[in-house]
Amino acid sequence: MIASPALARDTAPANAVPPGDPAPATTGARVFEPSYFAQFAPRNALDMVSRIPGFTISGGNDNGQRGLGQANQNVLVNGQRFSSKSDSLRDQLARISADDVVRIELVDGNMLEIPGLTGLVANVIYENTGASGQFRWNTGFRAHNTEAQLYGGEISLSGTSGKLDFTVALSNDNNRFGADGPTWIYGPDGALLEEQSTKFSGGFDNPKLATNFTYRFSEDTIANLNLSYGEDFFFRDEPEIGTPVTGPMRFRDVVVRENGPEYEIGGDIEFPLGPGKLKLIGLERYERDNFSSEVVDSFDDGSLPTGSRYEQTNGIGERIGRFEYGWSMLGADWQLSGEAAFNRLDRAASLFTLASDGRFEPVPFPFGNGGVSEDRYEGALSFSKAITPKLSVQAIASGEFSTIEQTGVAANSRSFRRPKGSLAFTWKPEDDFDVSLTAARRVSQLSFGDFLASVSLNEDNENGGNNELVPYQSWDLELEVNKGLGAWGSLKFQTRQAWFEDFIDWFPLPDGREARGNIGDADRLHLALSGTIKFDPVGLEGARFDFEAVKRWMSVTDPFTREDRSFSYDLIDSFSGDFRHDIPDTDFAYGAGIFTNNQAPYSRRYEIGRNWEGPTFANVFIEHKDVMGLTVRALVGNVLGARNYFERTVFDGSRPDGDVLFREVTDRRIGPIFRFTVSGDF
Repeated sequence: MIASPALARDTAPANAVPPGDPAPATTGARVFEPSYFAQFAPRNALDMVSRIPGFTISGGNDNGQRGLGQANQNVLVNGQRFSSKSDSLRDQLARISADDVVRIELVDGNMLEIPGLTGLVANVIYENTGASGQFRWNTGFRAHNTEAQLYGGEISLSGTSGKLDFTVALSNDNNRFGADGPTWIYGPDGALLEEQSTKFSGGFDNPKLATNFTYRFSEDTIANLNLSYGEDFFFRDEPEIGTPVTGPMRFRDVVVRENGPEYEIGGDIEFPLGPGKLKLIGLERYERDNFSSEVVDSFDDGSLPTGSRYEQTNGIGERIGRFEYGWSMLGADWQLSGEAAFNRLDRAASLFTLASDGRFEPVPFPFGNGGVSEDRYEGALSFSKAITPKLSVQAIASGEFSTIEQTGVAANSRSFRRPKGSLAFTWKPEDDFDVSLTAARRVSQLSFGDFLASVSLNEDNENGGNNELVPYQSWDLELEVNKGLGAWGSLKFQTRQAWFEDFIDWFPLPDGREARGNIGDADRLHLALSGTIKFDPVGLEGARFDFEAVKRWMSVTDPFTREDRSFSYDLIDSFSGDFRHDIPDTDFAYGAGIFTNNQAPYSRRYEIGRNWEGPTFANVFIEHKDVMGLTVRALVGNVLGARNYFERTVFDGSRPDGDVLFREVTDRRIGPIFRFTVSGDF
């Protein structure tokens, strides 16, 4: 049964409080009642949010956000943003039982008293009504090259005891992948030098235990505690047989391994203070990565084998303390916030070469060892106000002071002061039409690994360290337009123009090497059109098509050739589309999806290249929502035969003066992918 319009109201009366509702409905919100989602038989809040027409979950602290800072996600729970950086928005929504969801509101981010939110935001209003559990088992296999994926999924338990709400979740995010096919090596004149039979297979497992505790001291004083501990396991094996036009046959073994623990301890408490509310937040994260890569070549003519081994241990930590004080004054919402963040990386790296006796002997590698730390302090004042019933504004003035220190043979210390902030306007002339315009000054988060040297053995590349690296800054102008189409669905248009300073890409070092470095100014225009088209008006009840199309134009000056080009590895364009039909009066659903994207090539000192998969991935699925109380879904992926491609041209000297040394072309089969998911609640 398709929900009637009354079950997806465009507005909600002020201070409406349904029975058992923990909070009044937000004025001017478009409200989706649980009945609206009944046709999908949702198990949890993630299932429900994912079915909001034209809405796509984005942002979150797990996306590499600089500290905790201003909010950047477009999903809230009971008007609050998630503070964990280890769990994604999707993870946390999947642990909220659909039976506990009171409603979901689509609201103007400017009006939520949370600085940084613009455009449409989904606010999940729920109340923990007792003990409940969720579980999901993901399994599957591929037809070629990989072992089965058997142990993926999550089980979680949520409950309440007096003033305490709790959630405990045990999960394993895992996958298995691989491809096989030929690689050809061509000389400068285009003649074939070697044909290789290549194959790779690999996978990862990330078992994790995560808990969340919420304690309500009173109606206005609430505390949260987040705890998580996990282990990461990654492997990749890549055997290769090389048959040159002249010379002995070569057999290469590539073995890559990575593992290590990670944990997070975070919490917050909010309570009334004076004319407003004060929120205190603390977070501690740590991760250790033990990485090793080994490449050994042997030959059929009895020649001694050659090879290298690289080992790297990273200790990555982050410690954050933050306060947010919000109050109302002069008909507006104000917030004063401050944050202190301390990030660190400690790395020990070793490089070895294979000796004639079969042992790996160490090679000096001093620039790969050391530490990097950043101490950052930030302050911000925000202002949010409804200028008219249809127009709202949000202004944020912010600044940060940071000190970056590096230890080891390339020791260095630098301090910076940077202004930040944003100004956003939202215009909502109709209930189903809104326009948001945001101008912002932003500072990026550095990857501390770029400060230190590393190697990629299989590609025979060394990445030099750069102790002068600074975060790039940008001026951003963003426009978001949302338009409801009534019974037909909804559309969203987004455009972002960014002007970068100190942009980061591959950069020449004075000694002839290369590293990640600041290469000057750059700009990028991003356009995106997404939406949901429903087929009920044409008689196909319960059917919908969700899509997103993205196009980017980029411009940066290549530091090696001085030519204008796209950003290395960035997205040029993409399209995704998903058709789903929930057959009325049955428990069956079926559908299909497609995805294609076009990645920009990379540009380095001695080579240019591109790594991508495609041209188009497609899948088909069937789902039954009540198999002895469980939801069972079977999917066949890559039905159009998308492949794994890699191309690069290597030069004998620095570009643009170097001559072509060789050209490498790889074309690998991925094959069909089979997935099976069982989910339920208890």
